[in-house]
Parts: sequence; C-alpha cells; structure tokens
Amino acid sequence: MTFDDTAIDWLATLLSDAAIAEIMPRFRRLDEGDIRQKTSAADLVTEADVSAERLITVRLRERYPQAMIVGEEACSDDPALLQGLGEADLAFVIDPVDGTFNFASGVPLFGVMLGVVVKGETVAGIIHDPIGKDWLIGASGAGSHIRHAHGTLEKVHVAEPAPLSQMTGAVSWQYMPEPERSRLARNQTKSLSQFGYRCAAHEYRLLASGHTHFIVYNKLMPWDHLAGVLIHAEAGGYAARFDGSTYRPSHVGGGLLVAPDEASWRELRRELWAE
Repeated sequence: MTFDDTAIDWLATLLSDAAIAEIMPRFRRLDEGDIRQKTSAADLVTEADVSAERLITVRLRERYPQAMIVGEEACSDDPALLQGLGEADLAFVIDPVDGTFNFASGVPLFGVMLGVVVKGETVAGIIHDPIGKDWLIGASGAGSHIRHAHGTLEKVHVAEPAPLSQMTGAVSWQYMPEPERSRLARNQTKSLSQFGYRCAAHEYRLLASGHTHFIVYNKLMPWDHLAGVLIHAEAGGYAARFDGSTYRPSHVGGGLLVAPDEASWRELRRELWAE
C-alpha cells in the first residue's frame, strides 16, 4: 500500500490512540523502575516511550507492510535501523514521547511526533499534543494546520520577519563543542528573549504558529526534526543546516537553524556566530 495524504487522518488517530492507551495512563504515575537513563541523567526513556512506539509500529506494519519504520527507542537499541532512511520508498519516523525528561518529571510539555518520508523527501509531519488533545499537521504543498480537539482546522503561519533585537528564540548551546558553545550562549542575548522547553514538539509548534522566531539545534536525529521542519516549511518558514545546505532525512549532523525566512536565517547565522 502506498502513502497518500488521505492517510493523514488515520495517522493522526493512531498517534492519539497511542497517547490514550500507553502514554497518559502513565503520566505522573511512573514507578522508579519505569524510568531508565540512556546516555545521561538528562537523556531518559520510560515505559511510556517503549509501549507507545510498540503500538504505533505494530499498527503501521499492519497497514504498510513494506514500509521502513524508524522508531527512536528501537534505534537506541540498534542504531543500524537508521541505515537506508534516505533511500526508502516509504518510511515512517516515530518519536513516541518527545520531551521524555519533562514527561518523567511530571511536566505537561511533551508530544508524539511522526514524519513520513518518500524516496528521501519528507512529505508529511504530525505532532500530537496528548494534553491539549490536538494535532499540528503539515503535508507537502498543502500548508500546515492545527486540528483542534473539537474538529476545526486552524491554518498556521510563521512569525513575520523582525530584527534580531526583536526576535524570540532558543539556542541548544548545551550540545555544542567549545568555543562555539560559549559564543552562541553569549550571542543569544542579542535577541529580545529566550525560551527552552526541552521538547522539540512544542518548540516547533511555537515556530510554525508564529509565536516565536528562531531556534538552533545541534543534535539532529530524524525523529526530533523531520515532522517539525516539514510543518514549519509548509507554514512559510525556512530552515537549513549551519553550512546553508538543505536538511535531509538522512542527516544526523551539521546542525539546524530554523527561521521565519531566508533573510532572517542569514542574519541569525551571522549574528549568533559572531566572534
């Protein structure tokens, strides 16, 4: 079975089903044994992540038996599962609980993310908010919308361009090597204000709906960014890696700068990295 945009409703419902069955019953109810460290005390996995990814994967395999399925937790156990994402005829990329640190801490800023990749191009992205019970959805050539819990669709658009001094944004400098780390942390103060949600799902929602201007990510794993970058682009925004090249599903390095438009991207690239 091939993918077409009529499947987006089915995929959106799938993410909601996973949240209802596996994520929300565990929110603020996790036992000590339900939380494990992956690479550090700030990089966690919970039973909700594992169980939600398992449910989503099983349903996808039933409907799309030939598709490549890339889940964050499966790839944590076997990184080789990422190989071939850029060449697959059809692939689904899952972040079952984006913002796991928040989820495990009882903070209601987390989401379920799904990107759809066809022959190396992201063609659709869905971000589900289990707390708000709505979805941020983008599809190639169709724009981006919030589908509210009561069923209405709200078209979203990125913020209007502004000088850096009037921009709000976030810089994930904690993942940068020195001296770039200190330079970005210092230059971020040139902007009007900063935020840091520790949750790409909600950060991309802010960007795509025009409530903030920019974000800088250094760590590029596809489950964190494919859906959000597509949604942001369909909302009128511009994103590229630090060297100006186009971000692709196969990329796991090179950083990512997300901005309202290309001119803003160039100003941010110049000012944030200034000596």
